[in-house]
Parts: sequence; structure tokens; C-alpha cells
Amino acid sequence: MCVPRLHSARLGALLALTLSLAGCGGGAGVGSFDFDEGLPHPSDYPIHGIDVSKYQGEIDWNAVKASGVKFVWIKATEGGDHADEKFTANWTGAKMAGIPHGAYHFVYWCRPPGEEVAWFEQNVPVEDDSLPPVLDVEATPTSATCHRHLERESTIADMKVMLEEMERHYGRRPVIYTSVDFFEAILSDGAFADYPIWVRSTKHHPSVRYGSRPWRFWQFQADGYTPGIVGHVDQNAYYGSPEQWQAFLDGPK
Repeated sequence: MCVPRLHSARLGALLALTLSLAGCGGGAGVGSFDFDEGLPHPSDYPIHGIDVSKYQGEIDWNAVKASGVKFVWIKATEGGDHADEKFTANWTGAKMAGIPHGAYHFVYWCRPPGEEVAWFEQNVPVEDDSLPPVLDVEATPTSATCHRHLERESTIADMKVMLEEMERHYGRRPVIYTSVDFFEAILSDGAFADYPIWVRSTKHHPSVRYGSRPWRFWQFQADGYTPGIVGHVDQNAYYGSPEQWQAFLDGPK
């Protein structure tokens, strides 16, 4: 384990937390994280969860629940014709285990936005106990089939179509997932500021890479471990207290 330099009290608390999670089947581990002096660490946020897709294989959802995982985002669709092979099994398993769960759509930028959101709606049920839908927006310069260069104005227009339709269909304001490069190119001037955002930042606290933009979820680790899952799984934190988390769960249905 690579341990960063910390004050002794903080280091002792961190090691105790790490050992506790490892020994007792805890959910999201702290992982190898570059600490930012004076900024919160993922373990400072009390509500942790994961996100999964077909790459996690068969999941023991009861073990995931017992580990302390409080929520899961599940890949459902990509583009206008691809559904994740494990979506139905993951959705059903998380639901039966009693884990708050939601679905995300990975945008393929060479497909009409109306087709993409229709495909998502075709595959993801409307259920009162599910989390809001997520629109996963990332730059994909290495795509073998979509070489579109993303221009800000047209990209925002496409996102607007999908976000508004998701909200109409599911009755809850969608969450936007974004990576740093996409955020800097498309969203950094305040676009969609009234939508909750889920940010990826695996080396630093979100404020280092996303500035003053308020975030709701933070994907802080890509190589974490959670009981019930073989191999790596993304780890996430929710910004807020347990009471705020409950209020989020109890939001408009």
C-alpha cells in the first residue's frame, strides 16, 4: 500500500478505517488516492456507493448490501441500439437486495439524441423506488465508429433533448455524469447548472478539477473492491449527510 504523508492522527484514523473495511466486508475502500491538503478525502463523506456494468460479471447483491454499499448506478444502454448484457440481472438483483439503484445511458455522439433516449426508455422501467436516470456524457476520441468532434453548441443541444425527455418520462430530474475533459470543454461555463452532477476525479478532490461547480456524486476510484464482486469496481461518494441522502431518495417520484 502506498501511504501518503499525513498528520499522525489522520493517518491512524485512515489506517483504522481501511483495516475495518477490509476485515468486516465494508463497501467502498479508500484506495490509492492523492490527498489534497485541506480538502476532504472520500472517507469523509458518509454515503458511499458503486457503479457497475457487464464487466463486473455475476454479482452477489446480498453481499454487496451487507458490505455497506448505499447505492448503485447500473449501465443500461449505449447509443440507440446497445443494451448492457447484465442490466436486467443487475437491476433485479439490486432491487431484491434493497439497494437504492438507478440506470445510466452512455451517449454515442453519432446517433440522433431522440433515438438514444427512446432506447433508454425502452430498456429501463419506470419504478417508484429507483434513483433518477443518469446521462453519461464523455468525449470519445478513440471511438472506432464515431469520429465526431464535439462542438459546444450542438453538444448542449443534444444533451438538452435527452435530459428533458428523461425528466418527462421518469418524473425526476436526471443526473449528469461527466469526465474532466468533457466538463472543461462543454460544461465549465455553467451549462446545465440546475442539474445534479456526478463527477469523475480519481486523483484529486472534485474542487481541484471542477472548480466551484457543486457536485452531487463523486467517482473517486476505478480499481476498488467490494464484497460480492470479483475484480475491480468503481467507487463513489455522495455529497451530503445521511439526512440529505434520505431527502434525495425521497425526492419527486
